[in-house]
Amino acid sequence: QVHLAVSGGGLVQAGDSLRLSCAASGGTFENAMAWFRQAPGKERDVVAAINWSGAMKYYADFEKGRFSISRDNVKKTIYLQINSLKAEDPAVYYCAPVRGWGDWRALDGDYWGQGTQVTVSS
Repeated sequence: QVHLAVSGGGLVQAGDSLRLSCAASGGTFENAMAWFRQAPGKERDVVAAINWSGAMKYYADFEKGRFSISRDNVKKTIYLQINSLKAEDPAVYYCAPVRGWGDWRALDGDYWGQGTQVTVSS
């Protein structure tokens, strides 16, 4: 199983930008990958996904325009650029390989780890 290390979160001001990173080690990195986020008291939802080549990208409707997902297969890392952070963005962000394009459920396995916390101050 691939091990995923997520980083890049922090405390930012509304309107700022962040770039989150998800670095993979071990296992395979050939799956479609997705970013998820979980706000306090809410379910974990997919926010963006990218296929292996990077040619196909998906964004949840409420994220279009501000979020940008990318990947570097040489570095085995995927990224999530978040621009114009808003008060509704605070959450723990995670990444995981997904079952297939259009099926945003994570593969079986423990990929979640601690995620990276994004906090927005107004």
